[in-house]
Amino acid sequence: MQSIPVDTARLGVLRCAIAPEAKISNSETQEVKKDRDGNTVYTVAVTVRQDRRRISVIEIAVSGEPNGIQEGQVVKVTGLVAFAWAMGDRHGVSFRADAVTPVSGAPAAGPAKAAGGA
Repeated sequence: MQSIPVDTARLGVLRCAIAPEAKISNSETQEVKKDRDGNTVYTVAVTVRQDRRRISVIEIAVSGEPNGIQEGQVVKVTGLVAFAWAMGDRHGVSFRADAVTPVSGAPAAGPAKAAGGA
């Protein structure tokens, strides 16, 4: 499987859609996926907004639990790579990163305020 580096600077605003969750490698036994070094692999769902209207959600695997990430928070993704995969008639792209970290000073998205009021 070939890894393709992704330039995150060109992806626009990256925001956490679903907080980090341990990745399950076997749904029957609920076994948690581990990397080669024995660290738990986590999945973080991140929204990618490349233009004013189009938003995509990608799931990014990362070794070790990302700390301080909340849903709606702007995040920084370091070392993002994409992997094209195929299994029988199924195919897709998966993503892995060295780290997903919160952007300091960037508030999490909250409910919209009513116009003209505090």
